[in-house]
Amino acid sequence: MTTLRRHAVTLIPGDGVGPEVALATKRVLDAAAAAAGVAFDWEEAEAGAEVFKKGDTSGVPAATRDSIERTRVALKGPLETPVGFGEKSANVTLRKLFETYANVRPARELPGVPTRYKGEGIDMVIVRENVEDLYAGIEHLQTHDVAQAVKLISRTGSEKIIRFAYELALREGRHKVTTASKANILKFTEGLFKQVGEDLGKEYSSLEANHLIIDNVAHQMVKDPAQFDVVVATNLHGDIISDLASGLVGGLGFASSANYGDGVAIFEAVHGSAPKYAGKNVINPTALILSSTMMLRHLGETDLADVVEDAVLATLEAGKALPQDVVRQQGGDVEAATSTSGFADAVIQSLGSRPTTVPAAASRPRPIDVKPHARWTSGEAREREVGGARVVGLDLFLQSLAAPAELGAKLSALAGQELTLKMIESKGTVVWPNAAPAFDPTGLFRARFLARAEGSDLPDETLLALAARVAGVAPWVHLEKLRVWGSEEGFTRAQGE
Repeated sequence: MTTLRRHAVTLIPGDGVGPEVALATKRVLDAAAAAAGVAFDWEEAEAGAEVFKKGDTSGVPAATRDSIERTRVALKGPLETPVGFGEKSANVTLRKLFETYANVRPARELPGVPTRYKGEGIDMVIVRENVEDLYAGIEHLQTHDVAQAVKLISRTGSEKIIRFAYELALREGRHKVTTASKANILKFTEGLFKQVGEDLGKEYSSLEANHLIIDNVAHQMVKDPAQFDVVVATNLHGDIISDLASGLVGGLGFASSANYGDGVAIFEAVHGSAPKYAGKNVINPTALILSSTMMLRHLGETDLADVVEDAVLATLEAGKALPQDVVRQQGGDVEAATSTSGFADAVIQSLGSRPTTVPAAASRPRPIDVKPHARWTSGEAREREVGGARVVGLDLFLQSLAAPAELGAKLSALAGQELTLKMIESKGTVVWPNAAPAFDPTGLFRARFLARAEGSDLPDETLLALAARVAGVAPWVHLEKLRVWGSEEGFTRAQGE
């Protein structure tokens, strides 16, 4: 009697069309697995809109967390997230709860799917940092009319994701890693990401490594997408360019993705919940089916993953079962398109087949084990390397409708003996002591106070006393210490400073 290889998987059907594509994917996996001596122990769990409606503001109930902690693997349909209001994204919550720091989104040419780049051999992977950056969701209304978001980039987080990208390239037999950033504008956050990428590139000498500004990446992807192999980017930029990449090969209906942490992996389609199509059995399930092949490879079922992926490719290539998004791109009658369940039926019937017009999954290089390189430099070691921090000033954000010249005169008088007012800026541009030629007031200013004495290390008492004095002139809403490590300033200059 043959013993089945069993895998416990948390299945989160999701919102909108999620249950339909999740069921289609489950049917394909169960059919393929049965023929391969594999079985899945599915643990169905909730997350998203229905959970919010029950009053759980996390969107991820304890039972779902417990299931993922047991199985360590989740296959997830799309979750609905309110736009511009309401609760935090349950998608982001799941990623953060389990520290799935690496989001991986392949974009590969598909047969039978009309695109502008047909035949160019697009085969790239976008590796997106998944838990830092603006997706930390730290926002404040500084005034009623001025909002702020905090962009958090750490050396640890950057090294983890960029090293992941290099080692993914080695595992998959790829040759080139492009680090993408906006370091020309965001000198510290994106600049740190760029620096870590360049440092790590020296460790992976067998791979070609380069850096591109993110807007140039977008430009080059449209101009010549086949030049890219592995692209690694910060969270927001990675989110945007991975959607761009999916558009090159057919759209979000084909966009698979995986979220990897050190202990848990979550697999999902990139597309949303599309509530207007819910219950109509019309959505293309390819994205989640392809995501499930990434799950199979994670579980060590590489042969089974190839069988499922090749069945999808063969189905698309045959052109007899086309989802509505493909039919629409071809200018056909969407009423005649294959249903969600019908496409799953077609893939099941194609199990064992391979495509002939594009490389079969089974023909690609087999994943190889890569011995992980040493992890990141600890914060304590970096502190010793560059020297301890000195506090040399204070950036004080305050609310005022006063003219910059009037405000500058008042704040200068409050600076005290240890500090001097260096400048006042609005929206990153100096408005005092040198007035900007054009100034559109927002009611929020940043006043920069610096120590008068060179080499000073200002105590908190001095800074808090200054803030108390300023509060008598205008309400302050935010404080930032200005620090120097060795000779390295830990703050940027304003435009015109």
